[in-house]
Amino acid sequence: MSRKTLCRVWAAMFVTFILCAPLKAQTQPRIETVPFGDMDQWVDRQIEESGIIGGETKHVYAIAPTQVITGDEPYENLGGSPWGTSNVMAKVAGITKTNTSVFPEKRGDGYCARLDTRMESVKVLGLVNITVLAAGSIFTGSVHEPIKGTKNPQKMLQSGIPFTKKPVALQFDYKVRMSDREKRVRATGFSRITDVDGKDYPAVVLLLQKRWEDKDGNVFAKRVGTLVVHYNQSVADWQNDVTYEIMYGDITGRPEYQAHMMRLQAVEYYTVNSKGESVPIHEVAWGNENDTPTHMYLQFASSHGGAYIGSPGNTLWVDNVRLVY
Repeated sequence: MSRKTLCRVWAAMFVTFILCAPLKAQTQPRIETVPFGDMDQWVDRQIEESGIIGGETKHVYAIAPTQVITGDEPYENLGGSPWGTSNVMAKVAGITKTNTSVFPEKRGDGYCARLDTRMESVKVLGLVNITVLAAGSIFTGSVHEPIKGTKNPQKMLQSGIPFTKKPVALQFDYKVRMSDREKRVRATGFSRITDVDGKDYPAVVLLLQKRWEDKDGNVFAKRVGTLVVHYNQSVADWQNDVTYEIMYGDITGRPEYQAHMMRLQAVEYYTVNSKGESVPIHEVAWGNENDTPTHMYLQFASSHGGAYIGSPGNTLWVDNVRLVY
């Protein structure tokens, strides 16, 4: 394996975080690369934005078997790739607009993923003048394209994929560049840009959930496994094979647990139910160590604070994403 590796909307990614300790050494662990987790294969979607906002052809990247797709057709995950990204196409009021905050970047003889937090603007005299904060994110799941508005951005996502294994750890390569801002920016596009207290952190989240659906189509979940990491300083050199433990069951009694760590239902993730509706996933209880998960949600993000909040200049590089058993 090579070492490389919108008028009114952009999916600004969100994540809540906790700090986890690296996994202690194990005897002969089994390591499996998450499909397309080597970040070597990328789709280049070449989309022409509407003429009224300039008509430029933008490159909107997706992690899937390498190919070029021309045109503004909605994207669905290709080739068995489990990865969605914050790179999206929006169509609102007849205007086609894109956002790209995740990029393939050359690393050795392959590629890695670069996730940027940045400001994205669209200005049309007399029609629209919008600036939003867009964070870079890759996650297991998909995006419901085209995006049609900024209300409830989480509802635009299919969060998580079917998954029934119980890995002991997550392993990957990374580096970080932190913005020097002491406060974050909140830019939704529909109100003035404001500061938000607290520094912005690139983050990693892995949740293992046991989900079920009631007769009315409501989706519930137990939290079986938890891993959340945040990075609070720049790391200029690649950190390879970094390994973090996945904690199982109710983690609130563990010595590692702190007040700021992820609570149940800390973020309202969405999924598509059996009726084809996008509905919230209601986390109602901690699982126990004997529960088998049904889904895995894994996310890497350049900002942690929620939709439209972050610090422009934050960047997280990710490569070689693997699960340890």
